[in-house]
Amino acid sequence: MSLQQTLTVFELIDSAHVSGQDIVDLFAGYPGIIASTHRADGPKGGTDFVRITIAGSKGKSGGGTAPTLGIIGRLGGIGARPTRIGLVSDADGAIAAVTSALKLADMQRKGDVLEGDVIVTTHICPNAPTRPHDPVDFMDSPIDDVTMNDNEVVEGVDAILSVDTTKGNRIINHKGYAISPTVKEGYILRVSEDLLRIMEMTSGKPAVTFPITTQDITPYGNGVHHLNSILQPSTATSVPVVGVAITAESVVPGCGTGASHEVDIALAAKFAVEVAKEFGRGTCQFFDADEYQLLLSLYGSLRHLQNRK
Repeated sequence: MSLQQTLTVFELIDSAHVSGQDIVDLFAGYPGIIASTHRADGPKGGTDFVRITIAGSKGKSGGGTAPTLGIIGRLGGIGARPTRIGLVSDADGAIAAVTSALKLADMQRKGDVLEGDVIVTTHICPNAPTRPHDPVDFMDSPIDDVTMNDNEVVEGVDAILSVDTTKGNRIINHKGYAISPTVKEGYILRVSEDLLRIMEMTSGKPAVTFPITTQDITPYGNGVHHLNSILQPSTATSVPVVGVAITAESVVPGCGTGASHEVDIALAAKFAVEVAKEFGRGTCQFFDADEYQLLLSLYGSLRHLQNRK
């Protein structure tokens, strides 16, 4: 379902000269799709943030009340030039996010309009730096994590899927993709049964999940070890966040080239599209609201974990 779109996006961003405007231009022929980009610069360079809004038939952008899903393509950069030539493994999150937007735009043009709005965000940087990390080097980002969240975690969404390459570890030994427990305001909640159902339906295989720790849901820069940045959006919002990790059986550095697998990216994008369909019409819940309120009454707020200090 999403392979054609995945290949289109893959080839587009596999370039030393790609920019956010190239992503915006990809959506120029789709009526009703709003795509925009802007530049952000930091001490290590700059990047182009991209935002794509696919309006739903009952979405809030048109005065409706259907819930809005946010899809974030999380990464340090799509390339590590001039150190590495070509697309790096870390680019998978951006490809998957833009692919999901392209599939939704194509569906809308063909008459299949979702009920709720979907807002897709990511950034395009073909020459990001790298940094040491155990067990393999990570991609770094030219801008800080606060700026990243300010641009990718947008107001008005009711839940977020954060899609990120998660291959540089010995925690997940599965080729394809996996989902995390739901994170909300410092709480690591149970894995959503609806998301498990959708994952099994779209993949045709048993659902695959991955463990996360308290360290993983705290902000970068606090000195503790993080699996990667997949759940950093949860530090900047009150809505539930679920990580969608594109994974491998071996340990692959984020700055490794020739390590992206189009079929795996397409599977993650297909999952995101199906979640968007159901979330907008109210048949997919990221967490149990009553149980969350019970946790708050028993143990209080854990919002302090969203702060660096």
